[in-house]
Amino acid sequence: MNMAEQERPLWTSKPDLASRRVGGSVLWANDELFAERENLIRPQAAEFQPWSFGHKGQVYDGWETRRRREDGFDQAVVRLGLPGVLAGVVVDTAFFTGNYPPFASIEACGVEGYPSPAELSAADWQTVVPKSPLNGDSENFFAVASDHRFTHVRLTIYPDGGVARLRVFGTPVADPRYLNPAAMDLAALENGAEIAGCSNMFYSAPANLISPGPATVMGEGWETARRRDQGNDWVSVKLAGPAVPWLAELDTSHFKGNAPGWASLSGCDATKSDVDDPAAWFEILSRTRLQPDTRHRLLVDGARRLTHVRLDIYPDGGMARFRLHGALTERGRDELTDRFHETLPRAHAAEIG
Repeated sequence: MNMAEQERPLWTSKPDLASRRVGGSVLWANDELFAERENLIRPQAAEFQPWSFGHKGQVYDGWETRRRREDGFDQAVVRLGLPGVLAGVVVDTAFFTGNYPPFASIEACGVEGYPSPAELSAADWQTVVPKSPLNGDSENFFAVASDHRFTHVRLTIYPDGGVARLRVFGTPVADPRYLNPAAMDLAALENGAEIAGCSNMFYSAPANLISPGPATVMGEGWETARRRDQGNDWVSVKLAGPAVPWLAELDTSHFKGNAPGWASLSGCDATKSDVDDPAAWFEILSRTRLQPDTRHRLLVDGARRLTHVRLDIYPDGGMARFRLHGALTERGRDELTDRFHETLPRAHAAEIG
């Protein structure tokens, strides 16, 4: 259902699995005469400069195809940087007013490895958003009802036109074959961790903290508003599975005049206690002084199993990345493996055997 005129859906707070920032790529488009397909997954919001004309017309920050003079449609194929279960898709037609497509649909598939565009044409594509009307110069929201893990999506526009951005929100599902459960980043988005709660995200989303790779600028981290009270800010993370940690990385890179002064870590085992009960949480790193623009590596108390970790910063500020290294328990390994196999589309499961 098109929800462009409604409030932003809750699923837009989930990670964008297609973003270039997490490793997404636009593998193919049948036409990109006016504007390149790669613009579809740029993490920044689309921009517009009036009267910026190139050799092919107005330069748009998006993907734009030529005007069709015959029946048909245009398509672009995106490889997700983080394969996972989709929650919703945004087809953003920002600044496309007289040249946006009136309709669009989305398909998805799950495959092994890194197939070429030609090989992907024979994949088992499933429709996750049927052909639906679009509004121009708008974010068009479409919820997705599927519990399958997908690796690629295909955007079809009818019959032609321009789309500024394609956002594919969802929950990453890790492939256990590529992980060492005895030594891994338990808090990594790509390994199946997710943000469970947050006190403040005024400047940027907390999911940035656990995203792949280092932050290249301050805006790729998590930053809160300035506090004017006696409290402090915090973020909690549901780990990839029940685990025992041993090393934390608190990275304040790029945060110079706005890094937190101190930080602490606490854990909770949701298999035994209610995460909403303050008494269920126990300290794994006492309040520790932080330096601006610094990657801190700190040993933590790994004497107890945990499923969630909470990072408290004092009193406020920004952090580029948070990592928590350790080992999954036997239960954690089973949960991660089961999650992967239970979400595989039938064709992908058959490939694995």
